[in-house]
Order: sequence, then structure tokens, then C-alpha cells
Amino acid sequence: MKKLLFLIGYFVLSMSLFAKNDIDSLLKVLDNSVDNYKVFSNQKEQQLNKLKDLLLYTKHDIQKYPIYGKLFDEYRIFNSDSALVYARKKIEIAERLKNHEYLTDARLNLADIMGIMGMYKEAMDVLQEVDISRYSYLKTYYFHIYRLVLGYMADFTASTQVKNQYEKIIDSYRDSILIYNKQNTNVYTIVETDQLITKKKYDEALKILLNYYPQLSNNEIHEIHDKAIVAFSISLAYNGKQQKELEKKWLIISAINDIRSATKEYISLRKLAFLIYEDGDIDRAYKYMKRSLDDALFCNARLRTYEVSKMIPIIDKAYKYQTDLRQRLMVITIVSISILTILLMLAVFIVYRQMKKMVIARKKLCVANEELITLNQELSSTNNQLTHTNEKLQESNLIKEVYIGRYIDQCSMYINKLDEYRRHLNKMIIEGKNENLINEIKSTHIIDEELKEFYSNFDSTFIQLFPYFIEELRELMIDDEEIKLKPGEILNTGLRVFALIRLGIKDSDKISFFLRYSITTIYNCRTRFRNKSKGPRNEFEAKVMQIGVFKY
Repeated sequence: MKKLLFLIGYFVLSMSLFAKNDIDSLLKVLDNSVDNYKVFSNQKEQQLNKLKDLLLYTKHDIQKYPIYGKLFDEYRIFNSDSALVYARKKIEIAERLKNHEYLTDARLNLADIMGIMGMYKEAMDVLQEVDISRYSYLKTYYFHIYRLVLGYMADFTASTQVKNQYEKIIDSYRDSILIYNKQNTNVYTIVETDQLITKKKYDEALKILLNYYPQLSNNEIHEIHDKAIVAFSISLAYNGKQQKELEKKWLIISAINDIRSATKEYISLRKLAFLIYEDGDIDRAYKYMKRSLDDALFCNARLRTYEVSKMIPIIDKAYKYQTDLRQRLMVITIVSISILTILLMLAVFIVYRQMKKMVIARKKLCVANEELITLNQELSSTNNQLTHTNEKLQESNLIKEVYIGRYIDQCSMYINKLDEYRRHLNKMIIEGKNENLINEIKSTHIIDEELKEFYSNFDSTFIQLFPYFIEELRELMIDDEEIKLKPGEILNTGLRVFALIRLGIKDSDKISFFLRYSITTIYNCRTRFRNKSKGPRNEFEAKVMQIGVFKY
């Protein structure tokens, strides 16, 4: 029985550690995505500019209408002000064409974006003008907007009774959406599982969502956005089951897909920031919350801005407190080092003066010796005594020289250790490991071993993210000599250079600093790889950047 309990405990502990490692790896991916959010936003802007360019070659309203529709769809979760503009342009064209079907579709777009912008009354007024009976294929969208706007209104209301009334109406619209949607579609799956989660049928919802998520692809930006929505629904189910680690994991996955799809109107990153804040990771929580606020303001999503604004003062206060504490400790460390430096300089100055005095004394002694040699034999005994004294002085000088050397070495060694201690202490403070600070102060780390472990962790993490990186890089080259690994190696130096390039670190200075090689060495490594490219050399690194895109 004891053995069984031990095995169960060991299994639970192992699963917990595995889940933690999985979350740590996902957080690194999310950190990288948040840091490079401009890259994904720029890709979105390029896609939008291509659509806008089509308008330059389009003269007729009948051709402009679908382009405006695509622009609305793209701007809807990116920038609601622009989406509102294109919804109104669609209405203008529909009215000019006197096309009732177009007008109905455009009004639904207008109500949709008004709901996101917090214009709930205006959105409801627009919906009441819509005659949806003639267009069955638009009914799903029609019911979805009602569900969306009422959901926003329910979130804003302070009355529990009113909120419950809204929820009942929302539930009826869920039923309508399911009636007018085919099974196994994205909308049907989201609404069906949303309904199950609302009814606290978490396991049923998870069974559907966990089977559905792997079917989604990364081919298009809107497909990545769909993955973000499904991942968020999974996190809601785990929240209902009070499984915090799994909730956090799927919030991270959802946030990664939100950032990479350039979505600005989202929930995942904000909720994740609060969970991380509760875990004590203040720096990361502040970073995520600030990104959420900036995106919500950029999109002009009123509800998301309101939600973030309620939480950010709490995290901001903790962040400022931690920053102040870090600064105080830094000041104490700097003052301590300064005092020790002054004491060392003072000690060196005193020793220098003593040595100068000894040199003068030695010169005088030599003069006295020369005078004694010329004296009478009667003074030989005195001369012997002076010689004996001179030998003692030389012995004393030698002892002092050895002492000074050891003292300087010890001071130098102490300064180095103090500097290492300062950096290590600073690192611990930055990582927020305040509880372990006392124990960690007594510990020491060998730099080479730490670097080896650091690179090993980097290699393992990178290969976990891009398991076919080496094989795909080999396919880009006519000669794989540079890629051959020694026994036990995961990546060699050349592969690490291009691993960093694949992660977006293209600057040779940064790569040099990271790998602790000279800039010349990094430049030569990059040149060797480019020279062995199958295609044009100037396109090699661009192809490396495409390795593993939307696959892992």
C-alpha cells in the first residue's frame, strides 16, 4: 500500500514538473512574440495595403463592395475605427446600387463594429432596422452580433438580475446560431462548447475542443486567429474545472496566436497577466498588461480597454514597488563597492609611501656602508653590526613585498567576487526570486558550467520549437559539412548562429554578445553558410527565417 501511494505521489509530482516545464517553454515563445509584435503588425499592414491597392484599379461600385468587405473583416479585430469607416462605405455603395442584400450585410457589419467600440445602443438600433428574413445565410451573423452586443452589455452591467436576464437572451441566440450553422464548422464548435461551458459541462466541452484544435492550420492569419479563439475556450473549460496550470497553458497558446495573427481585440493576454501576477512574476505581468492596454487602445475596443484599466493600477503599483526595491539594493551595492574601492586605493597609497621611504632608507644605508668600509679595523665590529642590520632590513623588505603582493591579489580577488556577487544578486532580484535570496547569496556558480548549461537549455528549447530545423537547413545547402554535429551535441556554433537568426536576432553584435565570440567570427560563419547555399546567397538567411513557419 505504501509503495502504491509512493508511485502515485511520484507520478503526480512528475506530471506537475512536466507541466511547469511546458509552461516555461511556452512563456518564452510568448515573450518572443510580444517583443516582436511589430513584425506581425507590419505583416498585417502589408496585407491591408494590398487590398487597398486593389481599389486603385477598381472603378465600379459593384467591384469595390467585396473589397470593402474584405477590408472590414481584416480591420474588425485590428483597428475598429478603420473597420467602422469601411462598414459605412459598404452602406454608401449598397444605397447607391439600391441593393437590399448588400445593405443588409453592410448594416450587420456596422452593428458588429459598433458593439466592439462600445456603441451598444447604436448597434441595437441598427440591428432593429435589419430585415433578415430574406437572407437565411446571414442569419448566423445576425444572431452572432446580437449575442456579441448583449454579451458586452452583460459584462458592463452592475446588476446581477439584469446580467442574468441578458444571459438568458444570449443563450437563446446561441441556440439560433447552432440551428443555422453546420456541425464541425468553427462557429458551430465555438458556440456549442460555449454553451456547454456556461452550463458547467466542462468535460464535454473539452472533449470537443481538444479534438477540434489539432484540425486547425496555420496557413492564413484568420486561421491562426481561429486557433486563438479555440485555445481561449479550452482555457475557460479548465478554469471551470479549477485546473489553474492547464488554464494558464491554454491562455498562453491563445495569446501567442492572438499576437501572431496581429489581433488587437483579445482577452487571453490580459487574463494570463493576472494569473502570472498572482504567481509573483511582476515584471512579466506588467509587460503583458501594458501590451494588452496598448493593443486595446490601438483597436479602440472599449470593453477590453475598460477591463485592462481596472487591473493595470494593481500590477503597476507592485511593479513600481519592486523597481524601487531593486534600485535601493543597487544603490547599496554600488555604495559598498565604492567604499571598498576607496579603501583599496588608500591602502595602495599607504603601501606606496612606505615603499618610497624604504627606497630612500636603502640608499642612505648604501652610503653608510661605503663610509664604513673606509673606516679603521677598529670599527669592523660596528660595520658587522650595520651589515647585520642591513640584512634584516632586506629580509623585512622581502617580507613586505610578499605581503603587499598577496594583499593586492586578495583585494583583486575580493573585488571580482564582490562583482560576481553583485551581478548574481541583481539577477535574482530581476527574476523575482526574493524568497530564495538568502540561500542563493551563499551559493556560487562556475561561469563555464553555467554557460554550458545555458547553451544546452537554449539548444534543447530551440530544437523543441523547431524539431526539423537541422534537416531543413541542410536542404538549403549544397554541402552539409558545417552542420555535422559531434557526439552529444544538439547544436554547434554555426547552427546556434542561424538558430538566433531564425528567432529574429540578425544583428551580428547581439549574436556575438550572446555566443561570446568576436564579431569577425560571427561574420565569417554567416558568410560560410551563405557561400554553400543552393540558391542565391543573398536569399539564404531569408529562407532560414522561413524554416518551420506555421508548422510547430
